Amino acid sequence: MRLGRVAIFGAGGMGTAMAVLLARSGHEVWLWARRPEFIAELAGSRENARYLPGVPLPEPIRLTSDPEQAARGSDLIVAAIPSSYLRATLRAVAGAIPPGVPALSVIKGIEQGSLLRPSQVIREELGPRPITVLSGPSHAEEIARGLPASVVVAGESPELNVLIRDELTTGRFRVYSNPDAVGVELGGALKNVIGVAAGICDGLGFGDNAKAGLLTRGLAEMTRFGTALGASPATFLGLAGVGDLITTCFSPFGRNRALGDRIGRGETLEQIEASTPKVAEGVPTCRGVDAMARQLGIEMPITAALREILFESKPPLEAVSELMERQTKDEWP
Repeated sequence: MRLGRVAIFGAGGMGTAMAVLLARSGHEVWLWARRPEFIAELAGSRENARYLPGVPLPEPIRLTSDPEQAARGSDLIVAAIPSSYLRATLRAVAGAIPPGVPALSVIKGIEQGSLLRPSQVIREELGPRPITVLSGPSHAEEIARGLPASVVVAGESPELNVLIRDELTTGRFRVYSNPDAVGVELGGALKNVIGVAAGICDGLGFGDNAKAGLLTRGLAEMTRFGTALGASPATFLGLAGVGDLITTCFSPFGRNRALGDRIGRGETLEQIEASTPKVAEGVPTCRGVDAMARQLGIEMPITAALREILFESKPPLEAVSELMERQTKDEWP
């Protein structure tokens, strides 16, 4: 089997970047967004100036706000919708998506309330079908410009993993497969939490030593949380773990790091969110992961401190001091 026609639901930065990548590889691509006026804007300029400025949309990309037109005859459904809006969006378009068509999630977050991973939400709303997830260091801005990147796909179907791996791999985009879907998906969500914390370090002017320590201990938290939910610890040493974590915490494109930087410089979460249409997944993910960690008794001090900064108005410097003054211990249990 080969992928001919692909429908991408969600025309944000990552959805647009995936459309560009697939179109350049010769696939027929339909890019869907909910608002007709936004689709008209994209069609008129052939550029997603709001989420991916400076990247022309290749002509093979078809644009639509009609879910039936997007999904009709597609060999693959790509979900590129922020986790906070995923369920409601899929519920609204589910009737237009044929049963059994495989789905690929490029979403890095978890659903608030249920604390489900995006692939689980997709299955609940679209019904039984093969589902795989793509994660790793993959900023949309670089993918769309053809800069080299390496990512990983994981899911319950080895055949679908291999299909996606082989169909998406190009001379500038290398895809690996991994059987650990839980770890790959959680890695993509958890690294955003640490990315916000890393941005706060930058905003406070703490320097390289502090940031390196934060990333290392943040990776320990990610691994601890993931393995408690059944993931392999090795996954967090791969592209979906430490690879994505590095990119998120250092790149100027990282919206989670950028949000944290602004908080470190004194802005409030409300001020930042009111100033941009872009969603920093680390904010809702922090709340959900912290709640689950406390429920399951998983020690995650960085995540807990970030929750206090974001949602309880704790001054960042005070939170940092409390982290540094915790009871001393061995590095490894």
